[in-house]
Amino acid sequence: MIEQIVIAICGIASVFLSQDPRRSWARWACVFGIVTQPFWMYATWQANQWGIFALSFVYAAGWLRGIRTYWRPL
Repeated sequence: MIEQIVIAICGIASVFLSQDPRRSWARWACVFGIVTQPFWMYATWQANQWGIFALSFVYAAGWLRGIRTYWRPL
């Protein structure tokens, strides 16, 4: 149940922040997105949903790319 709450809150936040026109806010989308990924991995592992489990690693790679882009020192 906890993982579903974290997925919902952080997932919604990451989607909305990713579309924010302010770069200072949009950069937080990848942080919320990457926080959500372990919960996705756990929930799909427990449910034997192997396709979504594998896909969560692809999403994690995408969010890590955002962290590298927005949070790397210039």
